[in-house]
Amino acid sequence: MGLYRMAPPELKELRRQLKELLDTGFIQPSKAPYGASVLFQKKHDGSLWMCINYRALNKVTVKNKYPISLIVDLFNQLSRARYFTKLDLRLGYYQVRIAEGDELKTTGVTRYGSYKFLVMPFGLTNAPTTFCTLMNKIFHPYLDKFVVVYLDDIVIYNNTLKEHVKHLRKVFKILKQNELYVKAIQEWDPPTKVPQLKSFLGLVNYYRRFIKGYSVRAAPLTDLFKKNKTCEWDKRCQQAFENLKKVVTKEPVLALPDHTKVFEIHTDASDFAIGGFLMQDRHSIAFENRKLNDMERHYIVK
Repeated sequence: MGLYRMAPPELKELRRQLKELLDTGFIQPSKAPYGASVLFQKKHDGSLWMCINYRALNKVTVKNKYPISLIVDLFNQLSRARYFTKLDLRLGYYQVRIAEGDELKTTGVTRYGSYKFLVMPFGLTNAPTTFCTLMNKIFHPYLDKFVVVYLDDIVIYNNTLKEHVKHLRKVFKILKQNELYVKAIQEWDPPTKVPQLKSFLGLVNYYRRFIKGYSVRAAPLTDLFKKNKTCEWDKRCQQAFENLKKVVTKEPVLALPDHTKVFEIHTDASDFAIGGFLMQDRHSIAFENRKLNDMERHYIVK
């Protein structure tokens, strides 16, 4: 399909969103001889949302007839409750991996190249029903008891605060147990090409503030991009790869800061990296670390 014309501000936004998707490992460059056109849709807040016109692909796709609940019925279900919590899963569709071998079908064509999705993009005809099927499956025991699901929105409702807190914990436990996008990380095969390694590092880098000592853990992999260095996948690289997959999926979630309490700043340094982390009441708030450059490695560390 041909390219849609874009104004300079749209082209700037396109570059930004493509970089973000590449950095998080959601897309990769595609060599498919076909592709759908990319365009923008303006959101309610005036920002631009990148869309892909999958009309031709959707036309030949076998439709998933899984029923999606009517929102009127959901409102009726909620009418007698007093306490509500609405969870809007962040980029919910992107938590579902595209079936292996089908990635090329999702190729989008832009002025800056063609890209395929490794996760389920918006615009596919079966994306809403696929995600709804997944949500209804994992919450099946609690549907219409204290949970309703509409597309990627989850609503927990109760008559008492005590029940509400109890059921919120159940819902969070289910989300954690299913690890929707985490499973995709755990099953990630060792990269065999530079773009694959860049995609993996882009994804784990997205979570670096949750990982203590990220720069040290990732060093064997990031060192492969150094000039005048042989790009060889050895035992250290494999160990670093497996370790990063593990910590991304198992590290504890950071606590929210309480500005009425005292903060603690802890710092550390080694021969090739520096780092620090912020704590409150023995709970981690944030991590920050980076590798030292060649000049900084000559500094004295005490």
